[in-house]
Amino acid sequence: MDAITNKKILQIAMEQSAIDSNCNVEDFLKKENVVVESKANPEARRYLKLPHICDLTSYGNNIVATITEEYREIVEHYIDKYAMEHCFETPNMHVLNEAFRPYGFGVCFMAEYFLPDMNVLEALPCEYELRVLTQEDFAELYKPEWSNALCEDRKQLDVLGVGAYDNDKLIGLAGCSADCDTMWQIGIDVLPEYRKQGIASALTSRLALEILNRGKVPFYCCAWSNIKSARNAIKSGFHPAWVQMTVKSLEMIDEMNGIL
Repeated sequence: MDAITNKKILQIAMEQSAIDSNCNVEDFLKKENVVVESKANPEARRYLKLPHICDLTSYGNNIVATITEEYREIVEHYIDKYAMEHCFETPNMHVLNEAFRPYGFGVCFMAEYFLPDMNVLEALPCEYELRVLTQEDFAELYKPEWSNALCEDRKQLDVLGVGAYDNDKLIGLAGCSADCDTMWQIGIDVLPEYRKQGIASALTSRLALEILNRGKVPFYCCAWSNIKSARNAIKSGFHPAWVQMTVKSLEMIDEMNGIL
């Protein structure tokens, strides 16, 4: 991907979000909020379970809500009542959560997404050897210590990585999943005894460049409470781009909380 700009990267991300949300790219740039019906799409990010009950996305201009139609009134009332930025946090978030609870749903996922800043992205130094890895190199790496870099449930999407080695010992791994046709998501793990040496940012920045060289856009996601991960994104040459909040079934939420 030659001389790709931040503007082009943002456009590609918005185009993918439009597919995921079943809306138009221009909807993310409007001043007013937009509510659309959620529909399945084979070009959506491959880990999404569509259609959504309710998913809120913001690139900082407004909120685009993609919903199951019967919940339109709940969602419209919520996003029109509160300021955009407060719709994604407590205490306002409790209002949406309580409105969905009688129907067996609740707020589940909340995340911030980062895109590379081409004005600052560069391969950061690392005192350890870095090796580019491909899918066939991952077979023996589906272990707890690499669970952020690789996803055992979606092995077929793990397509590229960069490993840091102390002699022949793998001490850090950045991996990416081919979540959609244009964008690959980066995950990162470093063994505890090797942290705070700049390994994570070296791996992340190198993998981002490898992804760009293959004609794809790298992106990075974390909970906004995950300060370590957000710091790594920024240090690695990424900047915040959009946020999402997703409603799921209470049964799923309980299962994830270990209640069931």
